[in-house]
Amino acid sequence: MDNRIHIDLESSKGLFQWKKSGARDPLEEVFERALSRPKIFKNREVMRSDYVPEKLPHRDEHIRSLGEILSPTLRCSRPSNVFIYGKTGTGKTAVVKYVFKRFEEIASKEKLPLKFAYINCRIAGTEYRVLAELCGAIEVKVPFTGLSKAEVFNRLRRGLNERGYLLVACFDEIDALVKNYGDNLLYELTRINEGFGESGLSIIGVSNDLHFKDYLDPRVLSSLSEEELVFHPYTAIELIDILSERASEAFYDGAVPQGVINLCAALAAAEHGDARRAIDLLRVAAEVAERNGDERVEEKHVKLAQNIIERGRVFEALSTLPLHSKLILTSLVLLKRSGIGDPISGTVYEAYKKLCGLIGVDPLTNRRVSSLISELDMLGVLKSDLVNRGRYGRTRKISLLTPIDEVEEVIKNDELLSTLLNHTLKIDSRRNR
Repeated sequence: MDNRIHIDLESSKGLFQWKKSGARDPLEEVFERALSRPKIFKNREVMRSDYVPEKLPHRDEHIRSLGEILSPTLRCSRPSNVFIYGKTGTGKTAVVKYVFKRFEEIASKEKLPLKFAYINCRIAGTEYRVLAELCGAIEVKVPFTGLSKAEVFNRLRRGLNERGYLLVACFDEIDALVKNYGDNLLYELTRINEGFGESGLSIIGVSNDLHFKDYLDPRVLSSLSEEELVFHPYTAIELIDILSERASEAFYDGAVPQGVINLCAALAAAEHGDARRAIDLLRVAAEVAERNGDERVEEKHVKLAQNIIERGRVFEALSTLPLHSKLILTSLVLLKRSGIGDPISGTVYEAYKKLCGLIGVDPLTNRRVSSLISELDMLGVLKSDLVNRGRYGRTRKISLLTPIDEVEEVIKNDELLSTLLNHTLKIDSRRNR
């Protein structure tokens, strides 16, 4: 029996042709190529960033350690809070999700009052959403908006107490929450168990920032860091094992030569052993080969994938910047358009204040904007050089390092800021000398 899907591109109903106009449907060629090109992917989902494999090469020790820490939950006892550190792509999220999945299976089998919640704090965005997701994990309903944060917190506390659940919550990218809102919510959550028996909340904090502790109040730190796990970067050999494991599930035999896997691993190892980077590189290289109609992935596809990913990384990094950092970048773009290529900090601040007025936002102080410029300098988005202006004192000259078209693309995709690109800044260039 032939189970293949047949598409009739000459359908009399005219689904894939534009006979009346005499023009060819622009999608017809896309369909033909998609159906006739060689197959490379066997299971595309295996290469997705949120996929959790059955095996996690070179992370057995971390899985075992986290499992030991959480093992009291299987006796209905609250485990210690845990802090997990490690650079991006070192397996932190994958290990937590893997351990949660296995514990959920045992809890379901043994009918234990045990719940797990994985929350990415950067994606959740606000303290309200973080609390709402915690409530959802223990089946407490909370509207998307409309309640005070205190009310949502009280519902969470009542839910834990009345339902008798033991909730283990992972706060991934926890630094995003603390940097935006401070650590007061974490402090409240570490105290939520007071007066409970064995029910309550246990916290796993995950951060890419090894200096994250510096942001925390000592009271929060002592409660949150009862146990610590550190994830070290993968080596090139370990990345080869990880990619080989994924490739065997994701691609047809012969579609991805070993040399391509080795190259992806070597490139990712050069960037602090980032497994996510290695997997993305191989996936995008395979997609490039597939779109080209090639039968297998080659090194040239990996090089093209590098360029695609790098542009995407810049876009993501700039898109997630705070509003006022984006306003500074918008100021630099508009100043460059007006002929002021490398403005001094005072000129940037003047432009920034004008843009704040145009969108109805209160401007930050000059000092705070200088601090944001320094942060953008550290990120490599711009360069801030100290210059001496003689009797006018010292100032900073600001230069965009990111290509202006990439910055403009980010601004265009921001609903609040996109209209500013149509504006012309009127700044006295003599003041920039």
